[in-house]
Amino acid sequence: MAYYLGIDGGGTKTYALLTDEHGHVLGKGRSGNGNHQTGAAEAAASIREAALTALGEAGIRLGDLQHAYLGLAGADREADYRILHPMVRNIGFTNYTINCDTMIGLRAGTNRPYGVALICGTGTNAAGRNPRGEHVQCGGFDYMYGDFGGGGALNIEVFRSVIRAWDGREQPTQLTELLLELLGYARVDDMFHDFLDHGKHVPVDAARLLFPAAAEGDAVALEILHRQGAELGKSAVAVIRRLGMKDDGFDVVLAGSLLTRGDRGWIREPIEQAVRAEAPQASVVTLATEPVVGAVWAAMEADGLTVSGEMHERMAAYHEFDVIPYTLR
Repeated sequence: MAYYLGIDGGGTKTYALLTDEHGHVLGKGRSGNGNHQTGAAEAAASIREAALTALGEAGIRLGDLQHAYLGLAGADREADYRILHPMVRNIGFTNYTINCDTMIGLRAGTNRPYGVALICGTGTNAAGRNPRGEHVQCGGFDYMYGDFGGGGALNIEVFRSVIRAWDGREQPTQLTELLLELLGYARVDDMFHDFLDHGKHVPVDAARLLFPAAAEGDAVALEILHRQGAELGKSAVAVIRRLGMKDDGFDVVLAGSLLTRGDRGWIREPIEQAVRAEAPQASVVTLATEPVVGAVWAAMEADGLTVSGEMHERMAAYHEFDVIPYTLR
């Protein structure tokens, strides 16, 4: 029997899933932060713990694995891989592949081994693989390096829009009442001075206020969400062009909390428009499977197996961790 292990290492949680060559789940594991950029020793311990827990449930060892595929947040550049490969080998992995976690989200969201993934959770990222196996990543760093949005930036957009409405630079917005309630202030000036005087930071959770405001037709919230969609659409087009996929049929997989929870098309519609204009045969789909499942499929394919339609259908329904991980960075 051949064994395959998928790892989804995120900034707060790491998941491991072990199957046989037919896709039957034999073990699973869960631990903490798996992103080396926020602590290499912690990430190594988390990956080890999740992997060994999954293997322990099946009564096998790391050396018994046919292949392991690790989709890791922070696996973005060659400098990252110079850290990650020794770290992963030190854990005991021998037959393995490392890639950014965006790619396992892509693999989990489509029945093809190629396509494009757009992530919009705490941060944003875009990546893709073409039918020839070529891989491209676009963004995934921060505003200074070309990105826009994600919860870690839209929270600031919410805060500054409320300030601008208060001082007269922006039209009134329902975000004002929602933000004051979230942060526990009676008036905007109280909030303004308290944040300024004490160097406070806007919680990422403030980004979710855009959705109830947009549902009520708030122009400011709608403008922010539409811009987020337009920026993600630009990222998708950049990946499609760099991979030469404009004439191909493939899926653009949407993942991350801002795309899978709360959005009623305010973000998705500009993405669809951009993708349709660049690659008419492509389809925009929402991730509905845990990304770690995509890591298992990628492990199998790295070993030369083909994920059958039956296996895809059976494993796509696997949801036995606490939630579908909604931020892949």
